[in-house]
Amino acid sequence: MHHGHAVELHALMWAAGWIVAVMMLFAAGVRLPLATGLGAIGSRLYAAGCVLAALGVWVLANVALHLNDTHIDVTREKVYTPSATAMAVVDELRTPVNITYFYRSDDPVGQRARNILEVMGRRNPMLTVLTVDPDKQPELARREGVRLYNAAIVEAAGRRVLIQGTDEAEIAIGIQRVLRTRSLTVCFLEGHGEFSMDGFEFHTHLEGVSDHSHGEASSQVIETAGHGVGRLRRVLEAQGYVTRKLVLATSGAVPSDCTIVLVANPRTTFLPAESAALQSYLAGGGSALFMLDLGFVPEAGLAKLLSDLGVQLEQQVVVDPLSHYHRDAEMVAVTGYDQHPITRTLSLTFFPGIRPLTLTKPAPGVEVTPILQSSRDSYARPVSAAEARSTEGASARAAQVADVRPRVLGIAAEGTLAPGTSPFRAVVIGDGDFASNSFLPYMSNSDLMVAAVRWLAHEERGTAVRTRIPVPPMILLTAAQSRWIFIVIVILLPLTVIGIGGVVWWMRR
Repeated sequence: MHHGHAVELHALMWAAGWIVAVMMLFAAGVRLPLATGLGAIGSRLYAAGCVLAALGVWVLANVALHLNDTHIDVTREKVYTPSATAMAVVDELRTPVNITYFYRSDDPVGQRARNILEVMGRRNPMLTVLTVDPDKQPELARREGVRLYNAAIVEAAGRRVLIQGTDEAEIAIGIQRVLRTRSLTVCFLEGHGEFSMDGFEFHTHLEGVSDHSHGEASSQVIETAGHGVGRLRRVLEAQGYVTRKLVLATSGAVPSDCTIVLVANPRTTFLPAESAALQSYLAGGGSALFMLDLGFVPEAGLAKLLSDLGVQLEQQVVVDPLSHYHRDAEMVAVTGYDQHPITRTLSLTFFPGIRPLTLTKPAPGVEVTPILQSSRDSYARPVSAAEARSTEGASARAAQVADVRPRVLGIAAEGTLAPGTSPFRAVVIGDGDFASNSFLPYMSNSDLMVAAVRWLAHEERGTAVRTRIPVPPMILLTAAQSRWIFIVIVILLPLTVIGIGGVVWWMRR
């Protein structure tokens, strides 16, 4: 049984025991005789004994219930209940953690955060929670150096992290951050037209756009600040990772402090020395995430490295008539995943204009696992000019394509590249747009990126806490979901009303 469920069952059993004790007192009070025939002194001793026994049972029952408190949230939205992931982080604690939370007692949001943290503190004895109103205890706030409301100081093993906010997910991430014994750095590779890690803007695609290569400008795309991965950088920083830029052309080698090298959609070919540096980095036990879109052509050294990792890039685009968004069959939606720590909690991801990966025989000692695949009705076709890449044209040619089968879209590889070398980890995905500012916040795209980075950093055993990304309100649906909504609302619902009306008319004839 899961530890969290065992804790809840344990607390409910104590609550049930308290109810049983109270019912026993009530039954004893009803059934015990008032006249005992023991005389005046005996009757007084009898009455005093009954009172003392009842008080003893009542005190012990309430002390037991207090020591095993049960949290009951009767609100429909479970406003005062911590999220499941936050509770999972608390359940995993094996090291003492202290949280001091500063809030304003007349602030409803701060009061909710206080209640949430107190529930989390009762969940695991390894977590100690102290809530403080700086207006009532200013000396403690001054001693801790806190001058803000709704701020938490998370401490463990001499390390401390300051969290500003009222979201228990941020507190849970703070717990994970303070328990790390090493600094984890994600190095964003630059110098080949990659997505910039500094970009804060995003742009929006209009419906009907089928060119996701972002090569030639399209009149159907809103022109704003270009694609970037600034949102991804901020998500990783919220998870406690350090981020920095890496230019291999000038550094010559991957620095030793780079825990992960992230290659976000390069557009120009690498230099042979850069490919050799990446190969040496992985051979030395490094971790890398390659997102290689259609516009990228690897040079011989990088192609050899990818082949050692078990994949070959195809200059094709995947078309999926069965699982895609709205009318764009090149915006492949993935709803099923191969078993792997990265895909453990994923539900639905989508990839605008993704290339297929051909599995090859990896280097000895390397284990390859496909983690992303298109549906059974998908096929791939060579990339052509932008004007020829319309959705309608692709749909018309689908029947003429004989090689219809699932395509591998992403793999995870681990092992050693040569005997005696350190074990490495790598992830290769045939698209970079899905992690850009435009598409990262939607569905499970951000979950995929965080899960991949956590696996590359050897943190997959812990609970992944989702970082909230503010986005404009919108609903994204697959083609099948849109079709079923249309059938139910536009066809079945009116027909049902007409049918009911007809039955009522027939009964009243």
